[in-house]
Amino acid sequence: MIRSLLGKVTMYRLVTLVLAGLAVIALIQALTGQLDSTIFVPLDMLATAAVLIAASVAASVVLARIWRRRAHVESAVITALLLWFLYWPTADPGELAWLGLVAVLANASKYLLAWRGRHMFNPVAAGVVAALLLGELLGDDTLRPMTIWWAASETLAPFVLVGALAVLYRTGLLTMALTFAIPAAALTYWGAAAFYPDRTAVLEYVVYSTPIVFFAGFMLSEPFTLAPRRHQQLILAVVAASLFAWPLYSPRLIGEAVVLGPFDSTYELALLVVNLIAFGLGQRRGIRLALRDRKDFGDGVHELSFEPARPVRHHAGQYLELEVPHSADQRGTRRVFTIASAPGSDTVDVAVRIPENSSSYKKALLDLRPGDRVTATAVRGDFVLPRADRPVALVAGGIGVTPFLSHLRADHPHDAVLIYGSPFPRVPYRAELLASGTPVVVVSPEPPTDLPEQWRHITADAITPDIIRSAVPDLSARRIYLSGPPRMVSALAARFRGHRAGLRTDHFTGY
Repeated sequence: MIRSLLGKVTMYRLVTLVLAGLAVIALIQALTGQLDSTIFVPLDMLATAAVLIAASVAASVVLARIWRRRAHVESAVITALLLWFLYWPTADPGELAWLGLVAVLANASKYLLAWRGRHMFNPVAAGVVAALLLGELLGDDTLRPMTIWWAASETLAPFVLVGALAVLYRTGLLTMALTFAIPAAALTYWGAAAFYPDRTAVLEYVVYSTPIVFFAGFMLSEPFTLAPRRHQQLILAVVAASLFAWPLYSPRLIGEAVVLGPFDSTYELALLVVNLIAFGLGQRRGIRLALRDRKDFGDGVHELSFEPARPVRHHAGQYLELEVPHSADQRGTRRVFTIASAPGSDTVDVAVRIPENSSSYKKALLDLRPGDRVTATAVRGDFVLPRADRPVALVAGGIGVTPFLSHLRADHPHDAVLIYGSPFPRVPYRAELLASGTPVVVVSPEPPTDLPEQWRHITADAITPDIIRSAVPDLSARRIYLSGPPRMVSALAARFRGHRAGLRTDHFTGY
């Protein structure tokens, strides 16, 4: 239910709403004296926010025109709001001008620090570091604000936690965040213990004075700079934690503090380092695609085949985010699609169901003609099959059969059974599924009109755990793969959480 509710808005909109909500809460706390009134002056807070947002949006629009791209205004607003929580509020014209420059540099990094259309670094961290280095070159730090990360305030802590959890739950990155937060907190505690007299004071410092939660929820989770595979993300989360707390624990580790040039803290550096490593692990270019062909399978199901400008590396079951320029609705110009084509194919295929009353995005997708060009982000995802000797049960709902098409087209020699909840009178991809030789059990209220003799049919409105168990007698020996509508996947995943052979779900964020 929670994921379904959060899924009603794009990832960008969710982050914008959460950050805006935190900003409103901070303003209320400033007005009521819960935040230090000598620092958090409401008018200063509003002035700082206005300058950051105006500079960020203006830079985004201008840079997009220079690079002949579509400006992503909401992304620019997110960048500004994140910066707002990093610097003390101010009304000083010189400091405001400098903060405006930081916002401009942050947006510029999306274009200047990019490789073949893909930006390499978290824009906020890149902007902060670029401004700091520029200040060092100019040699005048009188007007140069330093990052404070005041989001780590005691009165804001519970609200930041709730907001971060909403973002992380929606993106499926909660495990990665915990993998960062636990060692970051432990190393911070160990380092801070040398400066505080009792454990309570140390613990309060860790919880209320370090931006571990804000960093994990809103910075480390930035989607375009993540490593493509989950195990890579977890390893880099530990690397980020070790760099995050370095100034505190390094004196205890090596006997003296190691000063990294002008950097009093290493929060931004930690992000840039793991971003660079993640960039090296992933598709190191933006993905440009031209529509080659479109197949209509009936019942609103279409498969679009795109020809990439350069080969696209992916594993069967991974996904990409497709951007289709159009007059966007509230969900924006991007959607996530599993790649249906096999690895090594000369096309990138995606499947989509487009009902009559569909979104503006899907209508624009359907209006594409051969030769029309679109772009996509880096390939990601861990919905990949295990080694060939591991039997699997593939459970698909509706268009959720797409990732399994990539597996079957890749000709993986797995012992697999497909349980397919199909609401369609005819089974999409019937010929390919039949040719694969994979046993198929179709679950639907009525038997499909084209049900092959080799397949089984179970009459039901939806796939249930009991149906899966009855369809696959040796289920306990098979790893379960779930793909389909979020509500279906969440419900079945909850029932099979402790499945002995393992469980994997296909999770789309729909940024």
